[in-house]
Amino acid sequence: MNSRQRRGVILLILSVICALGAFAGVLSVISDVKSKVGPEVTAYQLKTNVPPYTALNTGQFEKVRMPKRWLSPNAVTDLAQIQGKIAVTTLRQGSLLQSDMIVDRPALQPGQQEVAIMIDAATGVAGKITPGSTVNVYATFGGQRQGDPAQSKIIVTNAKVLDVGRITALQPNADDRGRQPTDAVPITFALSAIDAQRITYAESFAQRVRLALVAPGSDTSVSPKDRTYELANDK
Repeated sequence: MNSRQRRGVILLILSVICALGAFAGVLSVISDVKSKVGPEVTAYQLKTNVPPYTALNTGQFEKVRMPKRWLSPNAVTDLAQIQGKIAVTTLRQGSLLQSDMIVDRPALQPGQQEVAIMIDAATGVAGKITPGSTVNVYATFGGQRQGDPAQSKIIVTNAKVLDVGRITALQPNADDRGRQPTDAVPITFALSAIDAQRITYAESFAQRVRLALVAPGSDTSVSPKDRTYELANDK
């Protein structure tokens, strides 16, 4: 082997050594990154906006993989956690689902039934009433005969709100051609049979139905004589 060949072999060996060194460096960097990032876990992010108080389902989320150390302790990593849950606020598209974004949907008690009615969004809800709220339901009626005074009645006390739907524009019917479209919200209540009858009657025949939010722990008992109000009898 002449000197030129020896130099070629040496250069080849040096090249191999350099390549091995570079490869070892890359492996070291990768190992260091992995040690800093840690193992990956499954999380879920919103595919679209979800309005508050909406029942959750798996189709609203998509699976993502990310390092466990980057997730907050209350991140949802199993979609089984959303069963029977509702959003407590607007869930934004692309946000990671957190356990503090959701709560249990209020449940029916024995003897209760779900009843949903449309409530004027401006006068009946105003964004303050949410699932789990307790409300009194007021209704105003015109006099049965000409000259009879209008009355305000407490139809139901301590009604439990199960769900608050989306605002919907209601078109006036043929008998109310002069009225403008109104925004209404479907409210679902947990009620006894008699209270369900009262509230559906009010929705059908009252001039206006309003909800009054009851503060937690308040005494909301109303005597029968105080359930009906007439301005002429106000002293």
